[in-house]
Amino acid sequence: MRVHLVDPSAYTPPYDHALSAALARAGADVELITSRFPYGPVPGHAGYRVTEHFYRLAPGGARPRSRLRQTAKLAQHVPDMLRYRARAKDADVVHFQWLSVQPLDVHLLPSGRPLVLTAHDVLPREARPGQRAAQRRLYERVDAVVVHSDHGRDRLVKELAVDPGRVHVIPHGAFTYLREQRGTVPLAPQLAQVEGPIVLCFGLMRPYKGIDVLIDAWREVSGAELWVVGMPRMDIAPLRRAAPPSVRWVPRFVTDPEIPAFFDRADLVVLPYREIDQSGVLFTALAFGKPLLLSDVGGFPEIAAAGAARLVSPGDAGALAGALSELLSDADSRARMAAASAAAAAGPYGWDSIAGRTLELYRSVIGTGASPPVPAAGGLPR
Repeated sequence: MRVHLVDPSAYTPPYDHALSAALARAGADVELITSRFPYGPVPGHAGYRVTEHFYRLAPGGARPRSRLRQTAKLAQHVPDMLRYRARAKDADVVHFQWLSVQPLDVHLLPSGRPLVLTAHDVLPREARPGQRAAQRRLYERVDAVVVHSDHGRDRLVKELAVDPGRVHVIPHGAFTYLREQRGTVPLAPQLAQVEGPIVLCFGLMRPYKGIDVLIDAWREVSGAELWVVGMPRMDIAPLRRAAPPSVRWVPRFVTDPEIPAFFDRADLVVLPYREIDQSGVLFTALAFGKPLLLSDVGGFPEIAAAGAARLVSPGDAGALAGALSELLSDADSRARMAAASAAAAAGPYGWDSIAGRTLELYRSVIGTGASPPVPAAGGLPR
């Protein structure tokens, strides 16, 4: 089976490469069609091909989010999508990971080939006018939509009235390649010399991730350090001013070779999100067999049901502080959760299992024919 995995903007290289490799191990002929990832190195590839088809003109120097670079990407989007339509005839199935210009993309998708779309963000968190309607038209345009949790499926079916038969739950996989890579980088000396328990909050810093709630909760925690690590996508100056001295910040993009040192050092990983479906950071923590403290939102309860996490109500700093203190003082509970985390990474959240389920989906959409015609523009049901 010839599979095109398409992520035009290279939004999720770890996911793209892990799924490509697993599909290739399962016998598929896989080509990952994407663009250059501007923040750092991406996972090495073996058994599948990678083509950087999109956004080959990338001005703006080392500033991936510069206005010049974003303008250049937008100018290239339509011609690059049209060029890809001609290439899509070489595939038996086309699996898009992200489509970011949805009002246009619904008209630019290839025809004559089965289409699958993974809804990494099931619905926009801060929707622009017309964005939900455009997203619904896009979901109607493809043969199958993949979501990573039962919660995500329920949202599409209930909130967007997407046909339930079109929505398929296939879990996100644990990023075990991070644990297995060579040439890892140790912690910086000022971090390596820290003694005592470490709680890690990792990933892009955005308002919905509840870092402000975590800082409030941390004022009630003693005998440990909190490390907040990742690239800011918001103003974190007020948070840094409000944080107690036992909070350390690493406010930058962290490359793959650096990631193991942070997770190996962590005694507990905390994700105090206000909302989410699933999280790549969570599946990084599973790969390293780490106990998790999660908000009771989205698909997170599915991880807690496996025994790998404890849940707290989102936005409740008092409950979060209590759970942090309790877990930091209970090594046995953390050890049990860590064992469940490692077992989940090796079992239902292992990539070979996920590839098998994905190939079953591909076979089903190939058997039912090519994608439906482009729907007429329209709003959401009232």
